[in-house]
Amino acid sequence: MSQVKVEEQIGGVIIHLRGQFIGGEETDALRDILKKYAEEKKNKLIIDFEKATYLNSTALGVLIAAHSNFAKRGGEIILCNLDKSLENIFIITKLITVFNVADDLQSAIKML
Repeated sequence: MSQVKVEEQIGGVIIHLRGQFIGGEETDALRDILKKYAEEKKNKLIIDFEKATYLNSTALGVLIAAHSNFAKRGGEIILCNLDKSLENIFIITKLITVFNVADDLQSAIKML
C-alpha cells in the first residue's frame, strides 16, 4: 500500500512517501499534494523517500513537473533518503543533476 504523508514545518513542507508510485491513485495523490503547495506559493519542499520502494516514469514526470513549477517561482524541492535502487533511477535518467539530493532528512532540512 502506498501513501503520502504531509508534515508542515516552519520554513517548509515535508512530504513522506511510502510504497510504490507506479502511476495509479498513489501518484495522483502525490501530484495533487504538490499542486496544492505550488498554488499556495510554498517555496521550500522536502520529499522524503525513506519508505518509498519504487517510482515509475509517471511518478518521475510528476516530480519533474513539480520541480519546474517550484523553480520558476524561485522555490526549491529537495529529495532525501533515496535508497540505492531509487538513486540509480535518478542517476540513469540524469535527474540527479536536476534535483537537490540530501542523504537524510536532517541534512535536507539544513539545506533549506
